[in-house]
Formats: sequence, structure tokens, C-alpha cells
Amino acid sequence: MNIVAIAGISIVSAIIAVMMKKYNHEYSVIISICAGVLILFEILKNISPAIKQINTLLSSAGLSAEYAEILFKSLGICFLAQFAADSCRDAGESALALKVELAGKIAIVILSLPLFESIANTAVNLIGG
Repeated sequence: MNIVAIAGISIVSAIIAVMMKKYNHEYSVIISICAGVLILFEILKNISPAIKQINTLLSSAGLSAEYAEILFKSLGICFLAQFAADSCRDAGESALALKVELAGKIAIVILSLPLFESIANTAVNLIGG
């Protein structure tokens, strides 16, 4: 990950957004969102080695690929919900940001239901039910 590029994008966009806030608040928000998207793409561009390492660790532990899929989808939901909520806060919509965060949490719970079911079945089998 090129942290220099990420830092540069964030500093330049923050300066431009602050300067634009005086003249046109809407453009300031658009600049912040565009900078966030650029940073997100920079991060995602370099994340494949980490995903490969996590898959290797999960397979060496003998865990199902379904668990890795749930993990990666949950991480994606977390990142997207946090990005959207922060963008809403930047636009001055904190109530909307809270609703986005709640939707992300509910989506993760729904996504994780098969995992919870598997854990519950394992517990029942261990108990002898």
C-alpha cells in the first residue's frame, strides 16, 4: 500500500475542501467523497496479498471456505458502511450516518446467521442433544 499517495490525496483534498467550504459547501462534500473513493481504490488495489494470507491461514486451520467468505463479506460491509456514514457526517447528516451504520450492522448479522447456526448445531451435538 502506498501510504505516501494516500497521505498526499488526503492532505490535498482536505485543503481544497476547506477552501471550497467558504464558497460552496456542496462542492466541498463532493471533493471529500471523491478523495475517499480514490483512497479506497488505492487500498483495495493492494489488498490481494492479505486476502491470500487469510485464506491460507483458514485452510491450514481446517476451516471451511464458507467461513472465509463470510469474513470477507463482513469486512466489505463494515468498510462500505463506515465510508458511507463518514461521508454523511461530512455532509452534516449525522442522523443519516447513524442509520447507515445500523443497516451495516444488521446486514452483518443476517450474513452471519449460517455461521451462528453451524456453531449452535456443533454445541448441540457436543451436549448430546
